[in-house]
Parts: sequence; structure tokens; C-alpha cells
Amino acid sequence: MGGDVDAAGATVWRALTLRDEVVRWRPGIVGIGSPDASFPTEGRRFHWRCQVRDIPIDLVETPGEIKPIRRLESDVRLGLFRFRQVFTLVPSEAGTRVTLQIEAPNRMPLVGGSLDRFDVRRFLVELGGTYLQALRDWCEREVAAPTSPHPTSHAPSHARGPALPIPG
Repeated sequence: MGGDVDAAGATVWRALTLRDEVVRWRPGIVGIGSPDASFPTEGRRFHWRCQVRDIPIDLVETPGEIKPIRRLESDVRLGLFRFRQVFTLVPSEAGTRVTLQIEAPNRMPLVGGSLDRFDVRRFLVELGGTYLQALRDWCEREVAAPTSPHPTSHAPSHARGPALPIPG
């Protein structure tokens, strides 16, 4: 899945890789759980504090391949869910074409059961769409009204935007 973002690749890359920006646009993330760790660092786990509805959940992201302004590949664990996500950036007429590929096993455990491949696919398609829309909104807002290097508001944008989808 993917779409065009009316912003330069460097702007999109910054949104994907600067911890403080990720917290402000990425749905569900409410804080940094690894304050001393750098992100993204290939092979190094990074912990985000997440919230799904009112339930705190640890999101652990381990970047794999990192090609600045081109590709960010990570293994992600969100609670019991495990998946691989790959953001790819390519210059486009509109600014930057962003694609997001998400791969997961056919079944995922849940407390008291599991999701089959159709439920997993539905959840990941919704998650990917939510991420891409939030990323687009953040980057295009940045282009329309660039922020200063020291923003006055640290409120996460997802507090005003979409929440993480609920599996199942």
C-alpha cells in the first residue's frame, strides 16, 4: 500500500526517523520507552510507549535495513503481535511516493485464542492505512506551516488524530 505525500523525501524521512517526530504523528505511540537509545540504529531494539484505547502496550521496533531517505525496514512487536514493516520512499511528481509493506505470520496469538490469516490481514491493512494517512497528514502540515526547531507544543498529534486499530 502507498501514496504520494506533498513533501520532500527528507521531510518524510525525518518524520520516520526522528524520535520526537515519531511520537507526534504515529498513531498509538504516546512516548519514548528507550530515552537513552538512538533510533533508528540497525539491529538495536527501541522501545516506544504505546496505548491502545486505555491499555498501555510496549511497542518494540528493531530496525534492519536503513537506507537514508529511501528505505526503513523494521521488525515490530506490538504486544503479542509481531510483524515486519518496510517504508520505501521514492521521489514523485507530487513530492514523495511512500509505500508501506507489512508482513506477518498467518496466525497471531491473542489472550484466549488467536486471529486467523483473514483477521490478521484485515488488521494489518487497517494499521498500514492508519500509519500512512497519519504520516501524510504530518508531513504535509509541516510543508504548509513549517515548525520552529523548538516547538511549543509537545502534545502527540495522534491525540487529535486517528488511534491504532483494534485487532479482531
